[in-house]
Amino acid sequence: MGEVFVNRLSKFLPNDPVSNDDIELYLGMVDGRPSRARLKILGNNKITSRYYAIDKEGKSTHTNAQLAAKAIEGLLDADFTKSDIQLLTGGTMSPEQLLPSHTAMVHGELGCPPIEISSISSSCASGFQAMKYAWLSVKHGDINNAVAFASEKVSTWLRHDKFDAEAEKLKELEANPMIAFEKDFMRWMLSDGAGAALLQNEPNKNGNSLRIDFIDIKSYANELPSCMYSGAIRSPDGSLTGFPEFTPEEWGHKSIFSFKQDTRLLGVNIVPKGGQFMKEVFDKHHLTVDKLTWYLPHLSSEFFRDIILKEQEKIGLRVPPEKWFTNLVRVGNVGSVSPFLMLEEMFNGGKLKKGDTLLVMIPESARFTYIYAHFTVV
Repeated sequence: MGEVFVNRLSKFLPNDPVSNDDIELYLGMVDGRPSRARLKILGNNKITSRYYAIDKEGKSTHTNAQLAAKAIEGLLDADFTKSDIQLLTGGTMSPEQLLPSHTAMVHGELGCPPIEISSISSSCASGFQAMKYAWLSVKHGDINNAVAFASEKVSTWLRHDKFDAEAEKLKELEANPMIAFEKDFMRWMLSDGAGAALLQNEPNKNGNSLRIDFIDIKSYANELPSCMYSGAIRSPDGSLTGFPEFTPEEWGHKSIFSFKQDTRLLGVNIVPKGGQFMKEVFDKHHLTVDKLTWYLPHLSSEFFRDIILKEQEKIGLRVPPEKWFTNLVRVGNVGSVSPFLMLEEMFNGGKLKKGDTLLVMIPESARFTYIYAHFTVV
């Protein structure tokens, strides 16, 4: 089987960046009151700006499929048009319908000829799971090129009106109408955007390419319960009950479709499991930290930076801070899109030279899936 190269990367971040002070102008206030957790959460994640595909009235400026199509169009020119795409594969954690698949909707929005498509439903890992499908398809020789993308449109899920019914129900029960921390937490963490990559079986004739050396993926769902979830209610034993088991009235009163995060479970497991898999990946591929030029960790929050460094020291694989590259604080946590945004900024920003090596690390807290992807600049 042949080699595969990422020859183009693009992104699309909708509208103007939104500062911390303006978040509630876009998302609104649940029950008309400012969030008590907002400042603490933002203080930990250190995000200073992000992008929303809605205006201040909560009206959408783009659909999720349109965000993806915009990013993919950024890959195209006279030498590579949408009619040249042989495979379209994408991931998201925020599809706007159960069926058709998200990639089918993007294909329709893009308007390219009939092609093979694949759609990955997951959380932060879904974009690079889609890239692995594209990589293996080109590597096998079935096709010469593929476009892999990730896109998220979470802002409409986070709007105050999605929680008002629950707040009203809490009032009826004479309880505090503030929504649970596990739901409020996600309102200050996530934002919108899209990223795309063109994979081909030959490198660029002019300029740099990223040779894909490996994309290793491992799930620990057999060992750990769900940590981040949507469309379900979590029981004390960690099991999930999905939305079909509830009435439409309960969907609203319990904010069942909101994004929820068990921060205690996250804090205990997300970094150690990532370290465990990192050690396996380095041993398997005979990697050393010395030979690594760049380390691109998808951080959901800057809170985890020092914790990851300590875990790396523990396993004997400490990557020096000067080798780290992240852009979380400037572009926000865009879920499955974030790894694409880091890679795109490095690739198009003139930061790379031939021979450089890059290791992308993606932890997914949904039920603890991890990805390590290695690239060499050629």
